Amino acid sequence: MVRVEEGGNGQRIDNFLLGRLKGAPRSLVYRLLRTGQVRVNGGRAKPETRLALGDIVRVPPVRLPEPDAPATASTGQLEQVEAAIIHEDRHVLVLDKPSGLASHGGSGIRLGAIETLRQLRGDERLELVHRLDRDTSGILLLAKSRAALLAFQDEIRRGRAQKRYLTLLGGTLKPSPFRVEAALRKQVLQGGERMVQVAADGKPSISTFTAAQRLPGATLAEVLIETGRTHQIRVHARHIRHPVAGDEKYGDPEFNARMKGFGLRRLFLHAASLRLRGPGGEDYLFHAPLPADLRTPLDALASRG
Repeated sequence: MVRVEEGGNGQRIDNFLLGRLKGAPRSLVYRLLRTGQVRVNGGRAKPETRLALGDIVRVPPVRLPEPDAPATASTGQLEQVEAAIIHEDRHVLVLDKPSGLASHGGSGIRLGAIETLRQLRGDERLELVHRLDRDTSGILLLAKSRAALLAFQDEIRRGRAQKRYLTLLGGTLKPSPFRVEAALRKQVLQGGERMVQVAADGKPSISTFTAAQRLPGATLAEVLIETGRTHQIRVHARHIRHPVAGDEKYGDPEFNARMKGFGLRRLFLHAASLRLRGPGGEDYLFHAPLPADLRTPLDALASRG
């Protein structure tokens, strides 16, 4: 049994367990939660359960594999991530995350943005405020203290953060803006692959798509999300029959093949801006321009118009 101290107050149970069970893969932590082996004050806990000061957590005995040598980033990886830092102050470090870099390690990925930055910064404390999918580029926030982490996450949880994405959709988006309110349910398939689908019994999810540029057979759209569900934009885009270009999981193969002809080599989804308040009441607004690997195929497509 473990009593929650001040440092764990407000923390999600999955993150609490990852901190207690050093070296445990995320898949193990989620299996313990899913099978009811973790209890908080005698009751079952879900991954999103948040702890309070004084809570009693039952952590089952776990046999962990012998740790391998810690993964280390190459000089090139360190330089790439350091060059992607677009803002830093005493509360937060902001990364314009490249596509292909995971937010964190796990599920067969040994190094993500957070591990690479910790290697760069040594003993400096850094914690992910939120996550981006590996193939999504753009704004990623890392808090530099526990207090900052809780403040930023509270802004996001209360829906006060304004997250704006850019994506290339198949077809002509009409109407514009197009508000999508469709609940999403996530399931983990055998082998650990995550799939999300629109379902009446899912979690409430809201995205608003607005045409920014109309192109031959496609639309560059701005997307504002009021919720932050896994794969939300991609699944909502599929739901309204305007799939995201380069999406191998939820997209349209014919549209993807056509976009490859214009030079697109990855998912066209970019976290372009984020606005929220900081721990001291600061009004933060961060921007990340569309990267070259998305701008180049977009320009090629526009030239055909």
